[in-house]
Amino acid sequence: MVWCSGWKLASAVSNAGGLGLIGAGSMHPETLEEHIVKIKAATKKPYGVNVPLMYPEQERVMEIIEKHKVPIVFTSAGSPKKWTGWLKERGITVAHVVSSSVFAEKCEAAGVDAVVAEGFEAGGHNGREETTTFTLIPSVRKATSLPLLAAGGVGTGEAMLAAMVLGADGVQVGSAFAVSEESSAHPSFKQKVISLEEGGTKLALKQLAPVRLVKNHFFEQVDAAENEGKQVEELRILLGRGRAKKGMFEGDLEEGELEIGQVSAQLDEILPAATILDNMIRELRLARQQLCGERFEW
Repeated sequence: MVWCSGWKLASAVSNAGGLGLIGAGSMHPETLEEHIVKIKAATKKPYGVNVPLMYPEQERVMEIIEKHKVPIVFTSAGSPKKWTGWLKERGITVAHVVSSSVFAEKCEAAGVDAVVAEGFEAGGHNGREETTTFTLIPSVRKATSLPLLAAGGVGTGEAMLAAMVLGADGVQVGSAFAVSEESSAHPSFKQKVISLEEGGTKLALKQLAPVRLVKNHFFEQVDAAENEGKQVEELRILLGRGRAKKGMFEGDLEEGELEIGQVSAQLDEILPAATILDNMIRELRLARQQLCGERFEW
């Protein structure tokens, strides 16, 4: 949720009954601190911060989280061993994002409170295993007794119910909220996302850190480079700095890095976060009723 989930979106989700997360991956520490101060003023409901461990300045980020008594931290893109103990010693609930059952077992050994099992349908950085959510959830459920959240391809109440049937206790939703009214993403990026059709995204940059991208001119350059067998350093030069900011935050739809999940093909409106959440709960209840009603003959 880099460049999408600041205090406005996170507080809107929390106020609507979900757990809003500030995406710290695109924030300098001082910016993160500003967003934490603002969300504490905007909601009295639980909220959290997502911290991708692949980014620099982790020590400063954690100092800010401790200083402001952030209640919940979701870590990702790194080992859960590094910060889980430190966070839990300070009374912070910790969830960690995984892409395999092996990593889920490591999370349990590290003492995390919950795991987010994210299939490769998801937007943004992704697992190298390329395991789909439908396959991943039951595998992780079998591997650990921790509370389990499903992510990747979840943008409707029907998908939420399917994930729960497979063993999830809840879901983490990214793409649907990335195009919400409160998202800090550029309006042009939101419009691009809701215009995407099936097959409009693809996993790329596998030699660096796999990431699901919208197919645009930048993606075509990356795809060509990978097909030509370019080495890691050449791909890193092509990526450069600030590509995601250029695309998602500044609205450069051709040269920017546009991260979004496969579920984008199901999105066709820019809605308030509260409406998105209400719709999902309504769809969940209706789907559950249909499963127990005349739609299926058991």
